[in-house]
Amino acid sequence: MGQLDGKVAVITGGGRGQGRSHAIRLAEEGADIVVCDITEQVGSVPFPTGRPGDLEETVAAVEKLDRRCVALQADVRSTADMNRLADTAMKEFGRIDILLANAGILSLSENTWELDDETWDDMIDINLTGVFKACRAVVPHIRAGGRGGSIVITSSIAGLRGVAGCTHYAAAKHGIVGLMRTLARELAPESIRVNTLHPTGVDSPMSNNDFFPKWLDEHKELGDAMRFNLMPVDAMPMRDVSDVVAFLVSDAGKWVTGTTMQVDAGFMLK
Repeated sequence: MGQLDGKVAVITGGGRGQGRSHAIRLAEEGADIVVCDITEQVGSVPFPTGRPGDLEETVAAVEKLDRRCVALQADVRSTADMNRLADTAMKEFGRIDILLANAGILSLSENTWELDDETWDDMIDINLTGVFKACRAVVPHIRAGGRGGSIVITSSIAGLRGVAGCTHYAAAKHGIVGLMRTLARELAPESIRVNTLHPTGVDSPMSNNDFFPKWLDEHKELGDAMRFNLMPVDAMPMRDVSDVVAFLVSDAGKWVTGTTMQVDAGFMLK
């Protein structure tokens, strides 16, 4: 028996990367999955974002584990899309137990004052407001179930300290922590737990692409500040992050709420 048998998880940004990895890991523990993602390029991001076919690959990977997976093309910036995501989960499965507010983007800037409006707005709209909209749509359904539940919001080490080159990213990821702490206080009486996840660099399409490693090499001082962990790993395997997510949403983590869960190979001790 899996730790999540009979439970339903909703995952934003589930078309690829960490979102897909989390979907597979939770399905291994018995959960059925509802994922959403965009299938178009975000203009301010200098490497590929969502693509047609991504969601289908996630569905296929989950179905290989004999779990159901429903996928929607949906944008976390859209209130209507997030409501449709929650409504679809309820229509298909009749319950929601877990929300992984995982959708996010990354872009870079050498300093704060050279950020343009589009780059700032895209970051805040997706990485902060999008998390709020996903939570706002899904939380009432978790509450209505009366069984408790778990919400894990993907932040970053940049949500705990300033990281050079990512003012807008750090601002959004810090903002997520405030949202998490407030939700954790509000939902604790109903045994709904809310935590943020703070990985160091992860070997995902967000960092493993043609743009990001080159940028780090060209901006050595900024790149060195972002790159090096205390433990001997540069980019953490996605599966290792998913293992922590599986713990947080399972009964093994039933008393863990309001925490900033670091999966950072010692980065924050630097």
